[in-house]
Amino acid sequence: MRLESKRIYLRPLCRLDAPIMLESTMDKEMRYMTGTHSNFSLEQIKAHIDHINNDSSRYDFAICLKSSDEMIGELSILDIDKENKKAGFRISMVSISLTGKGYGTEAIKIALSFVFEQLQLNRLQLEVFSHNSRGIRAYEKVGFVKEGVLRQSLYYNNAYSDEIIMAILKGDYKNRLVHDT
Repeated sequence: MRLESKRIYLRPLCRLDAPIMLESTMDKEMRYMTGTHSNFSLEQIKAHIDHINNDSSRYDFAICLKSSDEMIGELSILDIDKENKKAGFRISMVSISLTGKGYGTEAIKIALSFVFEQLQLNRLQLEVFSHNSRGIRAYEKVGFVKEGVLRQSLYYNNAYSDEIIMAILKGDYKNRLVHDT
């Protein structure tokens, strides 16, 4: 499966992506943005990729540039609950230098189309830390709405951050499509 937009495409994650994913888990600023405390080995990441590729309750994609096929990030649609027509969402670029260029927003828009039009879900939810203002802006830009706050949920760099729960509903997505055309 390959999902495309103007500058990027999404393809399923594979074991060959493990070194890039490992490198991004070592990036100090990316670890802070995602609240990652754990350290990982290449073998752990490969095992994780094998595991998620055999999990029918999720889709995991590499975000790649069309111009070079370079992997610049990853995103997951996870904990798919078909009965209640909802899922969780996460996205991460491989380095901070790739943020602020609109790639994440473009990838989220591809994912939203997939979630609401192909999977026929009604709700997509994510959690983001309050110190990740760039991420929060990107989510709001595509239609995610803040629904709740888990106060001081993360302790990182000797400070607490809130965990913000955000979601977008199929109706929100459809309204944006009507107003964006």
